[in-house]
Amino acid sequence: MRHLLDTASLDRPAIEELLTLTDSFVEVSGRQIPKVPALRGRTVASLFYEDSTRTRLSFETAAKRLSADTMTFSVSTSSVNKGESLRDTALTIEAMGVDAVVVRHRSAGAPHRVASWIDAQVINGGDGWHDHPTQALLDCYTLRQRLGGLDGVRVAIVGDVKHSRVARGDVHAFATLGAEVTLVAPPTLLPPSLAGWPVRVAHRLDDVLDEVDVVYLLRMQQERMTEALVPSLREYTAGYGLTRARAGRLGPDAVIMHPGPMNRGVEIAPEAADDPRAVIVDQVRNGVAVRMAVLFRLLGAEGRTGSLGADAPTDTDAPADTPADADAPTDADKESSRA
Repeated sequence: MRHLLDTASLDRPAIEELLTLTDSFVEVSGRQIPKVPALRGRTVASLFYEDSTRTRLSFETAAKRLSADTMTFSVSTSSVNKGESLRDTALTIEAMGVDAVVVRHRSAGAPHRVASWIDAQVINGGDGWHDHPTQALLDCYTLRQRLGGLDGVRVAIVGDVKHSRVARGDVHAFATLGAEVTLVAPPTLLPPSLAGWPVRVAHRLDDVLDEVDVVYLLRMQQERMTEALVPSLREYTAGYGLTRARAGRLGPDAVIMHPGPMNRGVEIAPEAADDPRAVIVDQVRNGVAVRMAVLFRLLGAEGRTGSLGADAPTDTDAPADTPADADAPTDADKESSRA
């Protein structure tokens, strides 16, 4: 894997490899000192052209737990305000010696363009309405953690599918792992065409609520809406919100998910968000481990995975056979991993 730009480029073995690798980093994150020296000497830059809290902090936490150096780019205090282009900014950051760049941008395809300009590995941190691959991976991991696997699992993705990169990434990843996905939304909140999407569509949440294993609520992205797509938020909640009453219809083993940030009282009631069946906090927690796995897969040398398992030492007592010393990346390693 050269870059991680979308979920469509990941087949089932690739996704399962990353989820299995994530197991190791969940274990690392549970240690008293949740840090390993696997990427010591590597630098990860966050190139965020769009506001984000959880994704940026999650990537930075993941990089630091792998002992990588981090750089953060903020548009509001950068030369972008002086007219610098995305290409020039990317080339400037790469010239400072970064090994990987996490790109978040309002325009779909921006991470792909950056990947064509620089040699460093590029990770899509969310681009426009297109994709959010690490969100999809953490959602898959969380479901696998809760349900054991996704084969045959019935998932309803509810709400603003039209503007949601999360929905696009999740549909591909869930279906690739064997889930049956239903999109639930009014016609105005669906893409103009669903040709090629491995989904079925329902326009009433009440019609599918009794037959699904997972309800995935999407945030109403009012900042992306340029026209009135629903009569009002109150009417949207009446038709598509996971209210307390609707949550009561779900089975005892059902799973409630949301990518955050939540609009409590709109797409999800406070009681549903805090329900024991909700895994929203787990999604955030697993996001760090998934991003550690992605960074390690892109930047780590082959053969290091085993040293991060249950028997691996902590950072403070890492012997020579851990990634800290004997396997510390050399310049030759870096060139090899980029090939």
